[in-house]
Amino acid sequence: MPTHPEAGFRTIDQFSLCDLESIWNILRGDSVIDWQRLNVASASDVEEFLRVQEFAPDSPADRLRMNAIKAEAIAYLRRNFEYPIPRPFGEMSVEELMLTAASKGHKQVCACVILKVMHIIHHLQGRELLYVLPLSDAEVFQLVEQKIYRVIGGMLEEGLPITEFLGGRKGRDSLYTKLLSKTETIAAQIYDKVRFRIVTRTTEDLLPVLNYLTRRLFPFTYAIPGESYNTLLDPRAFASTHPRIGELLASPQTNIHEEPLTGPVDNKFSARSYRVIHFVVDMPVRVPAKVLAAAPASAASLGHVVFVLVEFQLVDHDTELANEAGEASHARYKERQRVAVRDRLQLGSDRVKRTRSK
Repeated sequence: MPTHPEAGFRTIDQFSLCDLESIWNILRGDSVIDWQRLNVASASDVEEFLRVQEFAPDSPADRLRMNAIKAEAIAYLRRNFEYPIPRPFGEMSVEELMLTAASKGHKQVCACVILKVMHIIHHLQGRELLYVLPLSDAEVFQLVEQKIYRVIGGMLEEGLPITEFLGGRKGRDSLYTKLLSKTETIAAQIYDKVRFRIVTRTTEDLLPVLNYLTRRLFPFTYAIPGESYNTLLDPRAFASTHPRIGELLASPQTNIHEEPLTGPVDNKFSARSYRVIHFVVDMPVRVPAKVLAAAPASAASLGHVVFVLVEFQLVDHDTELANEAGEASHARYKERQRVAVRDRLQLGSDRVKRTRSK
């Protein structure tokens, strides 16, 4: 496993523009494919980003893999769009490409285009690798949990403002009930087979903890677009109490005045008073060498990283207590879900709707 250099815990006032864009991309549920600029500030930011992608820049094998992804991205652009990519881009390291994407001019645009295609290629090939590996779901989930517990354990040891950490694999009965309650009764629609809940001391700690997670556990680039909702933090109010943050948030990619970043919880069984930050990440997980060695020959060109969907919820301590009181409690939520499933199984959705409308 690639080891992370000590990154430290950044307070809100220490956030860079890149930090804020990463956080806001998750809260908004946007896609980085629509970004126009990568605002990394230094070589250390780039290295940190590569490591959270499960690449070790000092590993010759990982270096070859990154270069292969870059070459494939450039070939795709030339093959399908006759995109005019200058030859020097093919000779750049990935680090140089990312720093160029943070510069200005035509080179900056070209670097961003290449990185967007690299993002898709890495993700698609990682997904393909997952299907050909000799691993059961249980073994894959174990790799995910090991990674998460390692990072969260380190956060707790460093004294980060986390009061509670819960999660793991959802039980079979819970999965059955969830699918029976959904209009789309397809297992692929379940994003929270593996889910984790992090409780911070205060609301002021939510964004610093989320920022730390994007730099040490999962890349913000793999937050699933459209699967985020935030009923806990009002970005406009937050910006008004942190003037420097308000200035940074005026950048085109984080403009809080374009559209609201808060929204209702996308779950009909949740109470209106329920408050949470929720998002889903397709988290990169490095495959152990012994597993790769046992994989079929078709896996050789797909790298060493697979992607696994993981749901995260962030909430502060006081809000957690409020959520567990009255209609917003988990017990009331589960009861509403069970009643809906029972009625649907006995009556069918149309009859349930007619009965409730009377």
